[in-house]
Amino acid sequence: MNTKKMTYKDAGVDIDLSTQTVERIKEIAKKTHKHGIISGIGGFGGLYELPKNKYKEPVIVSSVDGVGTKLKVAVMAGKHDTVGMDIVNHCVNDIVVQGARPLFFMDYVGMGKLDKNVFNQIIDGIVKACDESDCVLLGGETAEMPGLYREGEYDLVGCITGIVDKKKIIDGRNIKPGDKIIGLQSAGLHTNGYSLARKVLFVKGQFAINDNIPELGRTIAEELLVPHKSYGKLMLSLLERFEIKGMAHITGGGFVDNIPRILPDDCSAKIFKNSWKVLPIFGLLSSVGNIDEMEMYRTFNCGIGMTVVAGPESAEDIIREIKKHREECFLIGEIEKGNKTVNFA
Repeated sequence: MNTKKMTYKDAGVDIDLSTQTVERIKEIAKKTHKHGIISGIGGFGGLYELPKNKYKEPVIVSSVDGVGTKLKVAVMAGKHDTVGMDIVNHCVNDIVVQGARPLFFMDYVGMGKLDKNVFNQIIDGIVKACDESDCVLLGGETAEMPGLYREGEYDLVGCITGIVDKKKIIDGRNIKPGDKIIGLQSAGLHTNGYSLARKVLFVKGQFAINDNIPELGRTIAEELLVPHKSYGKLMLSLLERFEIKGMAHITGGGFVDNIPRILPDDCSAKIFKNSWKVLPIFGLLSSVGNIDEMEMYRTFNCGIGMTVVAGPESAEDIIREIKKHREECFLIGEIEKGNKTVNFA
C-alpha cells in the first residue's frame, strides 16, 4: 500500500504559485487605484466607495462578458496581453452606451494548470486597459482546474460596474425618424466572429498563424490579436457637449442584432453600405470564406465598432468633434419609420 501523503499539488493545483501571482496583481493593480478604493485585491470582496457627491440620482450599471474563441488565437500565437485589454475594453463599451462612466472591473481567469507567464501577460493587458479607461481593477478570481480545460487553454471573463445619473441614462427612447447614424471605425474584428474567422482562415484558407498576408500588411496573428478598441472616454466626452439619443456597441450579432436594441418600437435603421471604409480583414474573410453579404453584417462589425444616433442638426458637429480626437468616423445611415429592423441600402 502506498503510504505517501497526497497534496493538492499532486492533483494539479499549486496553491503557492497561485498565492505568488495574487501578490503580483496587488502591486501592478495599484496603477489603476485612482479613486474609490477602500480595500482591493486580496480580501473576500473588494470595497469601493461610490462618488455620491457627483451624482444627484446615481444609478449603477453592470455588464459581464467573455473574450470567446479569440483566446484560441492567443494560444496559437503565444501572445496573451491583448486579450486582457479586449475584455476590459469590451466591457467599457457595453456600459458607456448607456451613458455610464466605468468605476471598477473584476476578472475571472480559469486554467487547467496555472501558467505564470500566460497569466502575467493577461493581467498586464487588463491593468493597461483599466488604467487607460480610468477604471479600478478591484479584484477577481484565478481558478486552477485540472481536467476541465485542455492543456494550454484557458477562459477569460470580466465584469464591469459603472455609474450614471438617472436623468442622463441613454436608452434610445428619444430616437425618431430623420435622426442620423454615425459609425466609428473599429480596429479589426474586436472580439466577435472568431469561430467563423478561424474556420475560414485556418481550415478553408489553410493559413498558418504567422503567415504574412500582403493585403493586411501584417501576419494573421498580428491582425487577429489587434485589441478591441475602447470608445469609453470619447463617448463620455461627447455626452458632455452634445445630445446623443442612442449608442450601439457593434459586437456579437453585428449591425443586424445590435442596433435594434436601442430603437423605439416604431423605428428602423437604414444603413448605407458603401459609406465607410471596410478594413482589409473583412474583405479577406468574405472572399476566402465565400460569405454572404448579410451573413457578414450579422457576424462581424465590418469596420464599425460603435454607432451613435443624433439629431440631424448636430450630426456634423459630432463627426467633426470625433475627428478632432483622431478617430475615423462616418455618416453611415439614418432612422426611418419601421419596426426595430436594420435595412441596408
